[in-house]
Amino acid sequence: MLEKTGIPTVADVDAVFPSEARLAQGPVAVIECFQRIPCNPCATSCPRGAILPFEDINDRPAINETVCNGCALCLTKCPGIAIMIVDMTWSAERALIKLAYEFRPLPEKGDEVLALDRAGNVVTKVEVIQVLLNHAMNKVPIVSVAVDKSLVKTVRNIRLDKRGSAIVCRCNDLTADDIKDLIAQGATSIDELKRVARLGMGPCQGRNCIPLVAGELSRALGVPVAQLSPGTFRPSVKSIALGDLAAYNEEGDIK
Repeated sequence: MLEKTGIPTVADVDAVFPSEARLAQGPVAVIECFQRIPCNPCATSCPRGAILPFEDINDRPAINETVCNGCALCLTKCPGIAIMIVDMTWSAERALIKLAYEFRPLPEKGDEVLALDRAGNVVTKVEVIQVLLNHAMNKVPIVSVAVDKSLVKTVRNIRLDKRGSAIVCRCNDLTADDIKDLIAQGATSIDELKRVARLGMGPCQGRNCIPLVAGELSRALGVPVAQLSPGTFRPSVKSIALGDLAAYNEEGDIK
């Protein structure tokens, strides 16, 4: 059940997937937004009006597949990474799937990566055809992969094949090799790694990964851990009622 596991069923996917007739006509967006939530960037970003206007911001997206041309603008705007682009006409044997990819490091054109299903299980290996970046617009990278046509409804994500590298940040699936690669590319502090790879921004807030990464930085830079900046952290925040604030005078004493 989607409500209990967060994983859509085959029936859920079939309900939002374009028909075989539409898939045979060229690229088209597949919107896997299965619940009513207050979100509409996909509709407001579509220049062709293929994603129909919402009567209520909680509406699930409805798409006019005859108007959609698979431009992928909606894909870059979706905060829930719920959209992918499928092109069944890309070649005789393989379809092209465009996916939003928020992890670092990014794959490169020609790489062989692991294709995952909606539960995160490895399905097969696929070839990276293109990686699109748009730093100026601060959009999420788009990775295009070639997938056997029989697996188009199964493949939903990818990850790099890092089987020989230990996981350092479990919240964001960063391995020791990922960290070493980023350091080799010029990262010299915890804050730089945080900005590039979201290190320490998961549920544990860096309790597990920061000490491990500090050790890696120390070895790579030849600097003792004590001399490395621990990075910036948000202070603890607790909500307070307006009435409690009103009870204090300008000197901070309770009235």
